[in-house]
Amino acid sequence: MLEYIEKIKNIKLLTAYNANIDAIKHVDEEFINSLIKKYSPEEIRERIEEYPREINDELDFIARLIYSIKTGKPAEVPLKNEELNKFFDSFKYEEERIGGQAGIVANLMATLRLKKIIFYTYLLSKRLANMFVDYENLLYPIANGSLKLINVKKAYKDEEVKINRIFEFKKGLRFKFGDEIIEDKGSTRFIVASRPEKFKICFDDNVRKYLNGLCKEVDCAFLSGYQGIKERYNDGTTYLDYFKKNSEDIKIFKKHGVKCHLEFASIPNLKIREAVVKYILSEVDSVGMDETELANVLHILGYEDLSKKIIEKTKIEDVIEGAKIIIKEFDNLEVIQVHTIYFILMITKSNISLKDLRECLDFSTILAATKAKLGDIKSIEDLKVGLSIPYNKYRDLFLKAYEEDGLKIVSVPSRLVKNPKSTVGLGDTISSGAFVYYVSLYKG
Repeated sequence: MLEYIEKIKNIKLLTAYNANIDAIKHVDEEFINSLIKKYSPEEIRERIEEYPREINDELDFIARLIYSIKTGKPAEVPLKNEELNKFFDSFKYEEERIGGQAGIVANLMATLRLKKIIFYTYLLSKRLANMFVDYENLLYPIANGSLKLINVKKAYKDEEVKINRIFEFKKGLRFKFGDEIIEDKGSTRFIVASRPEKFKICFDDNVRKYLNGLCKEVDCAFLSGYQGIKERYNDGTTYLDYFKKNSEDIKIFKKHGVKCHLEFASIPNLKIREAVVKYILSEVDSVGMDETELANVLHILGYEDLSKKIIEKTKIEDVIEGAKIIIKEFDNLEVIQVHTIYFILMITKSNISLKDLRECLDFSTILAATKAKLGDIKSIEDLKVGLSIPYNKYRDLFLKAYEEDGLKIVSVPSRLVKNPKSTVGLGDTISSGAFVYYVSLYKG
């Protein structure tokens, strides 16, 4: 295990832009029944069929939650109607912790003792800042006449807090819905994501002036949170303004040799999803996504049949085919990584050996298994837990490493935790671990 940590210890990482507080609610039969009784089964079924892409009322929430449980697929849907905060605040949440891809990755990489982690989010309240681990390698950029990097726990400036409500459910959850019995197919989660007006997915103008200097501080950048961009803002700006700005910033990073990774996400809004593909995916070196996000990108590119097959079956052959299409479609892409419940896949144009790439993915499975088993990774010693968890029963099917069409294709089976303590952030953990390890291999 220590040889993996030794590989990544000299990496300097920027992680941006989304961080928030996650309020965790564990869903059981009693909770589901308390929601279902509010409406008739017919009303709920009708709303499920409409597949609401944002939460405007209680029925939207109930419909999408039931759909997520029934399909066993994780989802994130934005809260559109802020008046519903009172409804969501009425639930008893079991836990509050750091959330948002950038926030989760910042804490993880600081704990793994990377040489330097620069974390950035537009809104940093004292309540949120206090959720970060207290390590000297975790810094936040501020600018007022010059660029400074200070301890993230001392960098708070706003009191507004972005809170996402996470509804986690475990495999085996079973409840009656009208004349139907619904049973959860896999342990996962449904996220109701808040979208405060002040929360922006970009650097503030003061820090942005010093972006060239910031680039000199890092080797690589883990960029996420684009699903949080709104179509329109009260100041008259639109999603296109923010995507164009982010695209320009990535060009600056790449000019300085900073490897850029896009962590995709569940994006119900089709305009935002298409903009992520057009402005961000077309610029970065690396992308991480789950099988549903892969299918969504393929659908945008016009591969409807393959997209549907991946969503319905998630066969590794289809996932490989889909990933190959995307990496060939975008000349800028060097790496594509897809994580599913049973396997993790990486396809790359690089010259890194198959053996090293397999180690890269194995490292990410250890991180994910540790987090799933313990709920959080609080020390390097914790990774012994993940290392002790065996691969899932489909090991031989998913253990692949070969070259084809000028690409290196590697997959490893996941280390499957039967009763995970938490599923939130597992994809981010896998992707960031694989990306940082990949960068360490690239740097030699």
